[in-house]
Amino acid sequence: MLNGMRDHQAARADLRGDCARCFGLCCVALPFAASADFAVSKDAGTPCRNLRDDHRCGIHTELRKKGFTGCTVYDCFGAGQRVSQVTFGGQDWRTGPPGHARRMFDVFPVVRQLHELLWYLTEALALPAARSLHAGLRTALERTEELAAGTPGELAALDVAAHRQDVNVLLLKTSELARAGTRGRGKDRRGADLVGARLRGADLRGATLRGACLIAADLTGADLRGADLIGADLRDTDLTDADLTGAFFLTQPQLDAARGSGGTRLPGSVTRPGHWTAQV
Repeated sequence: MLNGMRDHQAARADLRGDCARCFGLCCVALPFAASADFAVSKDAGTPCRNLRDDHRCGIHTELRKKGFTGCTVYDCFGAGQRVSQVTFGGQDWRTGPPGHARRMFDVFPVVRQLHELLWYLTEALALPAARSLHAGLRTALERTEELAAGTPGELAALDVAAHRQDVNVLLLKTSELARAGTRGRGKDRRGADLVGARLRGADLRGATLRGACLIAADLTGADLRGADLIGADLRDTDLTDADLTGAFFLTQPQLDAARGSGGTRLPGSVTRPGHWTAQV
């Protein structure tokens, strides 16, 4: 059991972005539009104006103050360092041969999706209630890892949406098993529009909030124990003193986009965002 726990923790660590080993791919390959999350607009393949020659962010410690909150809540799930150091062998997009940068920018979002699936599958394998699915989950994880280890050409041609759909079938079954013994599991809020919803103190134990839009919702003191939060939009969601113990498929980027407090109870798969302590 202890070895399994260590393996799980190691897998989680590998599926977190390591900017020191990446060529700033998220700051170049991805587009963003001027909004509450980004101070300016940028096209895909165009370096962010704040990206330095050493691939580091020039305003990293001031991102929120400068209007780049979107950057602070983004995580590539380790895809950046993989594409930079493994897929393209450590050759950065600035110095590579003609077409190298374009291939790298095309591959990065694909690997990012695969690494996100690896994260969900790793989390699913940590759920004792889904033990009957563990063999299938391990097979899916191994297949996803094989795909992520593909060549640039193989990755560019990959139908990642089809693979996501196959994995999602397993994740749905995992969710059903994980929530089966939780009171309140009948609450199905999948894809619900809960923007600004007043859910203070709500009993959402064992609920499924898959893909729910909870932007600026008030979940102060809400009970989310054992809830499925895969794909839920938690931007500016107030989780002050909420209980998320045992909630699963909650990613660090989701939590980083929310608001919370020292009294917010969290599952072991995520860490308390540093900016929460500065919130009033």
